[in-house]
Amino acid sequence: MTYQTSTKGKRWAVRLTPYLLIGSATIYLLVFIGVPLLQGARLSFTDTRLLNPSAGRWVGVDNYARLLTDGQFLGSIATTLLYTVLTVAATMFLGSVSAFTINHTFPGRAVARSLMVFPWAVPTVAVALVFRWIYNDNSGVANSALKTLGIGQVGWLTNPDFGLLSVIIATVWKISPFVMLVVLASLQSVPLELYEAAKVDGANPWKSFTTVTLPYILPTLKTVALLMTIWSFRRFEIIWLLTGGGPADATNTIVINVYRQAFNNSRLGFAAAIGMIGLLMSVVITVTYFIVEARTERKETRA
Repeated sequence: MTYQTSTKGKRWAVRLTPYLLIGSATIYLLVFIGVPLLQGARLSFTDTRLLNPSAGRWVGVDNYARLLTDGQFLGSIATTLLYTVLTVAATMFLGSVSAFTINHTFPGRAVARSLMVFPWAVPTVAVALVFRWIYNDNSGVANSALKTLGIGQVGWLTNPDFGLLSVIIATVWKISPFVMLVVLASLQSVPLELYEAAKVDGANPWKSFTTVTLPYILPTLKTVALLMTIWSFRRFEIIWLLTGGGPADATNTIVINVYRQAFNNSRLGFAAAIGMIGLLMSVVITVTYFIVEARTERKETRA
């Protein structure tokens, strides 16, 4: 009898263990993400003001209706999409090329790896300060180099034509080492036997890359690209510290617009509506990614 009770207890312990392990994470997500998310959704249907939050009235979908004709909001969507596409493309390219480069053996590779990871380890505030100095109109390194080349001075952070480009360059420098590390880890996990088999079959380096390396690391590249896209959609610190959304709203992304509306214009309800639209866009991108992945897996299974 004691043995049966002990056996049943062990079985229940085995069954409950997965739920206990994910329970703390689930509670954390519900309390610190789920509840604020619901409060933000409720806030988006009110005209709550920052200076008197208790006096907010229920206005229904009025905030969302205003967004359809708000030029600043529509412009922030376009800016966010452009910033995201260019940042993700440049980051994926630079990070992947860096990973392929340091994956080969050469003198000083350990030092090169340390230096290439350095930007990712630097705090965002420090990165912003360094790039503000680089972009300085009068004494910045960027303009000094342009003057040396005979091109002339550029208002990196004051000219609307260069504001977004300046932010993208700083962002790519900061986050491309993350892509490099992930892709490098994926490259180093490719079995050497596959390369040897391809070499026996007479494959040249390019053929080995397209038939062995790329298919093996492609899932990693897709996942990293998705993460980069979501992070670019909600990136705030480096944009705000460099330009504050300017010049002339050239870098006014959705997240920057939320901050401006909430804390500069005191329109908490309107800012919450913008935030919910941004969240919806991120969800659509994520769901689309998983749908495409599921269809791809089905096709590969059938084949």
